[in-house]
Amino acid sequence: MVWKITSLIFHRPKQVLSSISNPFSRHRILLSTFPANSTNLKTLYSNGQLNEALLEMGIQGFEVEFQGYDSVLTECINQNAIREGQRVQAHMIKTCYEAPVYLRTRLIVFYNKCGSLGDARRVFDEMPERNVVSWTAMISGYSQRGYASEALHLFVEMLTSGTAPNEFTFATVLTSCTSSSGLELGRQIHSLIIKSSFESHIFVGSSLLDMYAKAGKICEARGVFEGLPERDVVSCTAIISGYAQLGLDEEALDLFRRLQKEGMRSNYVTYASVLTALSGLAALDHGRQVHSHVVRAKLPFYVVLQNSLIDMYSKCGSLTYSRRVFDTMPERTVISWNAMLVGYSKHGMGRAAVDLFKLMKEENKVKPDSVTFLAVISGCSHGGMEDRGIEIFEEMLNRKNGFEPEIEHYGCVVDLFGRAGRVEEAFEFVKKMPFKPTAAIWGSLLGACRVHQNVHIGEFVARQLLEIEPENAGNYVILSNMYASAGRWEDVRTVRELMKEKAVTKEPGRSWIELDRTLHTFHASDRNHPRKDEVIAKVRELSIKIKEAGYVPELSCVLYDVDDEQKEKILQGHSEKLALAFGLICTAEGTPIRVIKNLRICVDCHNFAKFLSMVYCREVSLRDKNRFHHIVGGTCSCGDYW
Repeated sequence: MVWKITSLIFHRPKQVLSSISNPFSRHRILLSTFPANSTNLKTLYSNGQLNEALLEMGIQGFEVEFQGYDSVLTECINQNAIREGQRVQAHMIKTCYEAPVYLRTRLIVFYNKCGSLGDARRVFDEMPERNVVSWTAMISGYSQRGYASEALHLFVEMLTSGTAPNEFTFATVLTSCTSSSGLELGRQIHSLIIKSSFESHIFVGSSLLDMYAKAGKICEARGVFEGLPERDVVSCTAIISGYAQLGLDEEALDLFRRLQKEGMRSNYVTYASVLTALSGLAALDHGRQVHSHVVRAKLPFYVVLQNSLIDMYSKCGSLTYSRRVFDTMPERTVISWNAMLVGYSKHGMGRAAVDLFKLMKEENKVKPDSVTFLAVISGCSHGGMEDRGIEIFEEMLNRKNGFEPEIEHYGCVVDLFGRAGRVEEAFEFVKKMPFKPTAAIWGSLLGACRVHQNVHIGEFVARQLLEIEPENAGNYVILSNMYASAGRWEDVRTVRELMKEKAVTKEPGRSWIELDRTLHTFHASDRNHPRKDEVIAKVRELSIKIKEAGYVPELSCVLYDVDDEQKEKILQGHSEKLALAFGLICTAEGTPIRVIKNLRICVDCHNFAKFLSMVYCREVSLRDKNRFHHIVGGTCSCGDYW
């Protein structure tokens, strides 16, 4: 076939002889019936006959002109037809056709779309002249494939060549300004954009605010956003997503509401970003409302949107809804499976996590990744299934699943041993790891030492932690609690003095509760809530009531050197207690109470919630930074280990 096309290009006969001695003659007669013009080429490719169009191109040989090349090459781009596009370029070369800048740029676009950056760059380098579209096409190819350095280097070459960037060049190159050095270049490009008067262009503005948001510079991103003379769904989504990805969930939700009032039309990416924010806030009622918006808008249920729904319902404590969304998905990615598995793990439902993992392997449609195994082993840890967790880890060691354990998987095994009370085994396991232990691994082991009162190993682990992260107040708190549990009050005082010496301060704790689609936030010893006096009085009332049922304040949770009465007063001001009290005041009897905490819940607040659940017959759901605590009748799903 290649020989035939080549011969036709250079030796096209004036008439085709009908001879049975020529094996190609019958095909030549058939092809020669087509008129030798670009209109016929267009007709062929428009009818989906790309190969026939290429054969006709071979017959026309030197007579193929700009329109013919453009038509066939466009169809090759549309179909990602790499070999056919290469034949078009070969035809240009063999017929010595001097392709204009436009066609050479189309070749760059073609090769980029087919993932052949090397061929695209060769075409680019061989161009006798280039315009802004040529440069932008090549920069875009590098940016889309993640070659940020090459994209930025080429952009500098473009400026050196004297070619002025346009709005599409700027919008493209900004996507490559992602690293710390990239941000500095991004600021310089921003200056150039201002000088070129492109800052108000919607494409450029959206790329600018996205760059700043991804670099964590949300104030700069918001400044760009507010300066846009007009906004589209892309720019609105970019700024909402920026807030959500940085954990500024309330700001993301407030902005979404404002933009909706201004008439913003949301797409599936917008809703996915809002759901991310609602996951952080655990605002279940708001989440259901957004889900209803999606259904009413009749948006296509893209996988990314359904994954966000699974994650939102899971983090809002409603695994039933998560599983309902998961089960109704027409197709699932590994992220879909992982979202559901992580949900079961965080809720301490190890058996459900293992069963779902088994289903995933039986279906064999999606291959597990390292996050999948992390979620399953963690689920076994939280669900009291240490033997099954170890079994899965050993399968990874033997590469039965095609994955080698990473340091995070080793950390899960340490946690698993610790929860099971096998502190010595956990310690030996850490010493034999092929990785240097991280602060997270030592922290997990220190937590196990506190729960199981292994002061000897705990002291060693604490020393390692204080060397790695001396500013982390949580480590001092756990060590102090461990000493207090062992009655070593002199050591408790030493830890407190060490905290003062190093000026270690705890991150302010805050808890929030959603009632009637309104989020109520409480800080420790909160004096800002409009019903603060009523809430504080309720906490005191609850303390008296649950003491009668056996509650004893865990005074070791207070690291201040004050008397016991003052310590109890400090404990009563903890944010989760204020949120629980407010929930009791504002909800009907028997209604579940859902509270979210930004930090790890302290031992005393955990005990307080258990007794409250038992005495007032309330189901309590507490989500801290690590996991969910489902408390029913005074018993917590964590088994008093978290």
